[in-house]
Amino acid sequence: MEDRDLIFQQYRLFSEQKESFITRSFGINRFYLCLCIVLLLLVQFTKPIFFAYGIPLSVFLSIVGISTTVLWWMNMDSYNMLIKIKFAKVLEEMEKQLPYQPYADEYKGIKDYRENKKMFLFSDMQKTFAVLVFLMFFLALIDGIIPVFVGAFV
Repeated sequence: MEDRDLIFQQYRLFSEQKESFITRSFGINRFYLCLCIVLLLLVQFTKPIFFAYGIPLSVFLSIVGISTTVLWWMNMDSYNMLIKIKFAKVLEEMEKQLPYQPYADEYKGIKDYRENKKMFLFSDMQKTFAVLVFLMFFLALIDGIIPVFVGAFV
């Protein structure tokens, strides 16, 4: 019985670490979201300001925004991978030594529901939003570059 208590304590600690990790992931996503909103606003307000060689400052900020969204996407992928593999897999292995396995049951329930209902998970929504923000920066980049090229060839 003492071994089971030790396993349970380890399981509880690892489960708390997983929740803390998920909370940190949400915090980092909020940071990227706020940064992208600020950059989008700056892109809009800096269109009339020229940086160098007649290139608008908004072009430079659009490139920074595109880079930020790519980093945001990569960050979401790495957090999702760590949560799914590192935490979930370890917890499932620990659960095999406990009388009840809530994470394994939860994962099976989500998997079944998603297969039958084509569920759209929150992580999918975050990635979709990152892609939309990326496209906004890309369009702002094109909008800033076209006049430069047209002016160079006219």
